[in-house]
Amino acid sequence: MHKLVHTIRFESARKLTKVPKEHPCSNLYGLAFKLEIHVKGEMDEKSGFVVDFDDINKSFKPIYEQIDHNYLNDIKGLENPTSEVLVEWIWNQIAPNLKGLSRLVLWENEVSRVEFKGT
Repeated sequence: MHKLVHTIRFESARKLTKVPKEHPCSNLYGLAFKLEIHVKGEMDEKSGFVVDFDDINKSFKPIYEQIDHNYLNDIKGLENPTSEVLVEWIWNQIAPNLKGLSRLVLWENEVSRVEFKGT
């Protein structure tokens, strides 16, 4: 069994709509996110891959085009785009097209991250 990790970076703006007005995240702000996409599986003897890293990029491209350099709150399902909501939303978008997806890790910055394993 192999475990692959592919990292994608994107930048987005957001504001959290369910926090008190005094909370700093109630204001509009931007983040440079880092997303780790974890895939598990057996290596295909013919190709030598569990999954081609390029296939991971291709499966994420439609999501990337929606969220990179965009305002997350304007995207359906991300009206209150906490990192927990965002990582689960990404999972639901990518899982049907990425065999072996086992975990996503979304970094807001160098000290804060959210890990998600779908069902």
